[in-house]
Amino acid sequence: MTSSTSERFRPSTTVAAIIEQDGRFLLVEEHTPEGLRLNNPAGHIDPGESPQAGCIRETLEETARHFTPTALVGIYLSRFQRPARSTAQGIVPAQDITYLRFAFCGTAGPQIAGRALDEGIVRTLWMTPDEVRASSARHRSPLVLQCMQDYLRGQRYPLELVYTDDSVMLLNK
Repeated sequence: MTSSTSERFRPSTTVAAIIEQDGRFLLVEEHTPEGLRLNNPAGHIDPGESPQAGCIRETLEETARHFTPTALVGIYLSRFQRPARSTAQGIVPAQDITYLRFAFCGTAGPQIAGRALDEGIVRTLWMTPDEVRASSARHRSPLVLQCMQDYLRGQRYPLELVYTDDSVMLLNK
């Protein structure tokens, strides 16, 4: 055991959609405790859900677009440290979160008219790679840029690389 505590390390598992169309990438602008930030359509996988299914669901919720994953861009590990802060509800303790991100590239359909975006999402944006790079100070995570750059380098892995056993799906039954 390498930790001084007996608690097992449990990174927060997330998914992200890397969607490029006509030389532009689809991002979301969202409210965070750090202010308005840019992110890939992304979020946590739910119990009983494969990473691919989670990415499809999160993209629909955040962009009002159906997403079809075509490849895995990469699997990423990053750490986020948020200092304690004071809010109207009181003191929010510091957070130290490690994220394990599965980033998928694919295609997105047209925006579904009348479908609301997920709570906290202000709008969707199509940005060129240069615009994404220039806005890095506003990224929710350094993985926004890293995933795009890996995609632009042609990094693609078969979807079958991420296997979800049927026992996971039993959680919903």
